[in-house]
Amino acid sequence: MRLFKERGYEATTMRAIAAEAGVSVGNAYYYFSSKEQLVQAYYDRAQSEHEAACRDLLASERKFAERLSGVLRAWVRVSDPYHEFAVKFFKHASEPSNPLSPFSGESAPAREAAIGIYREVVEGSQDRIDAELREELPELLWLSWLGVVLYWVHDTSPGCERTYRLIEVMVPLIDRLVGLSHLPGLRGVTKDFITAVRELRA
Repeated sequence: MRLFKERGYEATTMRAIAAEAGVSVGNAYYYFSSKEQLVQAYYDRAQSEHEAACRDLLASERKFAERLSGVLRAWVRVSDPYHEFAVKFFKHASEPSNPLSPFSGESAPAREAAIGIYREVVEGSQDRIDAELREELPELLWLSWLGVVLYWVHDTSPGCERTYRLIEVMVPLIDRLVGLSHLPGLRGVTKDFITAVRELRA
């Protein structure tokens, strides 16, 4: 991670990584067949750190907005050490055909684990949510988190304070929309929205 941050992703070779780790190149390839696998390992570690940072909040808080805000803020907090790396690396992850894309098959374990956190946000909430929307909401919240990630990558404010402000503004809007989803006059709109989401996913 340090080499990626210092030299950039493209300029960092497996040979250089092996030298810094004090192992042979062959030994490095025994554990990781490519640089992409190293980044996938970073995804997994970052995901574990995020889950640990959310554990107490999700065990005690029952309001949907507070749960969502806490999970998003925890991600920004635990990701802070990797911000400089993410800035240099993001263009690779944003390429649709790149195995490091959050939508790739290779990223599926980290993606499913991340969606799992938002499933916990929804399932542990005491708020009333339309049943069909409740089923789709974890993935939709994960997609909204990707928007936060994009904003965070470009955030140059001290301590990423603008990203925290984005969360502060965004969560009440999501909470309001989710809260309205079960109202009789809006159930039709909710169903149309869910149908569109399922069609686009397919």
